[in-house]
Amino acid sequence: MSIAPSDKVRIGIIGCGGIANGKHMPSLKQLPNVEMVAFCDLIEEKAVKAKKDFGTPDADVYVDYKKLLEDKSIDVVHVLTPNRAHSFITVDALEAGKHVMCEKPMAINSAEAKKMLDAAKRTGKLLTIGYQNRQRKEVLYLKHAADEGKFGEIYYAKATAIRRRAVPTWGVFINEYEQGGGPLIDIGTHSLDMTLWVMNNYKPKYCLGTTFHKLNNDTDQGNIWGPWDPAKFTTEDSAFGMIVMENGATIILESSWALNSLETREAYTSICGTKGGADMLDGLRFNYVKDNAMCVEKVDMSAGGVAFFAGNAGDSDSVREARQWIRAVTEGTPLTVLPEQAYTVSRILEGIYESAKTGTVYNF
Repeated sequence: MSIAPSDKVRIGIIGCGGIANGKHMPSLKQLPNVEMVAFCDLIEEKAVKAKKDFGTPDADVYVDYKKLLEDKSIDVVHVLTPNRAHSFITVDALEAGKHVMCEKPMAINSAEAKKMLDAAKRTGKLLTIGYQNRQRKEVLYLKHAADEGKFGEIYYAKATAIRRRAVPTWGVFINEYEQGGGPLIDIGTHSLDMTLWVMNNYKPKYCLGTTFHKLNNDTDQGNIWGPWDPAKFTTEDSAFGMIVMENGATIILESSWALNSLETREAYTSICGTKGGADMLDGLRFNYVKDNAMCVEKVDMSAGGVAFFAGNAGDSDSVREARQWIRAVTEGTPLTVLPEQAYTVSRILEGIYESAKTGTVYNF
């Protein structure tokens, strides 16, 4: 399948729930060279509404994703379903000759993620995963500084995704069977992905993890999205891990939907290297030693775009993600998120869960 520069990229959406309506479809709608021509959801009304809000007038509606994949005119598929369905739908879409953007996490476990990676290699089709936090201006700036050697060897980092009381009560977020886990696989995955990307280190050696189900049964909840049903809250409410890489670099990963803490940060990373470090505690801050004195440099990100990424200065993170993805499809530019990188994230998440279950170190 080839897409001429003058042609519009024809996109099929599989899964028309929250992440589709909140992120992917509005972002794709802003790109002039794409059109959403097919929508699939197990609940047909959701697909019908998505077509009305975002699709072409003659867009097709499906309840069976395999029927959507039979349309040879579709170039790209976005897989936006609950986590359990990511792997088999993505593999089927790749085998059908479609390029695939799959929402994070890559899959519910590393074995399923590996099937996706293998299918992309086998078919030669593009596969990427929706880690849009890489497109935040401060993260792009941090990545550029790391690649330029500003921090020297990065040997310690912290990846944080802590909410005080923000358990998602819609969809199947708190259903372990459908999602494969809770805050670790939902929001911790973003912080871990950002941290590994900045470090450019994808070789884990071992990890140690703990998970907790301490607040699942609370009835006095104070949750910002309304009360959760304790009987349906089968995932962990918090998870924590320590990851040691092959070169000895160590990452502390914190994730929670509900924690009695006032130190709440989400999609946050801090790094420490031999030449300096950086954090996001008060905007983007760099720390280093100069002329035998400790210095702090705060980066002003209000000036619009930065010179080392391609896109429009006014784009949101999600629009930047969509624009970079479609450019990779049409122009052959490098993918921002490689499937091999997302596979490593899935391996580490699985390792933390397994370590928590066994109470022992998990070796990769």
